[in-house]
Amino acid sequence: MAEVSIVRPGEGELIASGPSQIRILEDGSNTSRRLGIGEVVIPPHTPGPPQHRHAQHDEGFYVLSGTVRFTIGVDDHVVGAGTWVTVPPGAPHTFANPGDDPAVMLTTFTPDLYVQYFRDLKAMVESGQPMTRETMVPIWQNYATEPSTEFAP
Repeated sequence: MAEVSIVRPGEGELIASGPSQIRILEDGSNTSRRLGIGEVVIPPHTPGPPQHRHAQHDEGFYVLSGTVRFTIGVDDHVVGAGTWVTVPPGAPHTFANPGDDPAVMLTTFTPDLYVQYFRDLKAMVESGQPMTRETMVPIWQNYATEPSTEFAP
């Protein structure tokens, strides 16, 4: 019989990556690695990661509250609660909270491989390394991710 996973408020693995936090709701262990899910909280007026693209997984973002600015290549999209954004492999993207209130998003990773990225990023920050493009690139390479503002060919 298949196990059912229930993650209640306050449960799940909490990871802080810089000023933002992600709470892992599904790390892939219950989905045969097909799907990872996180709840991301971004404080007001907080920039996101450098723009980047993934080669091996899709990312989905559902804005639960607040305002999020998604930058896709050269285009900015400022969106609010109820908005869904799908980022396929090869699409450059980043996000930020330009608003005065915290922004909360539900984020999906298919397959789940990017959940471990957040664990690695947390370990890097806890070791005292700053979160910069230079320190993030080696970690990104482990997950077929690269800094880019251009779509993959």
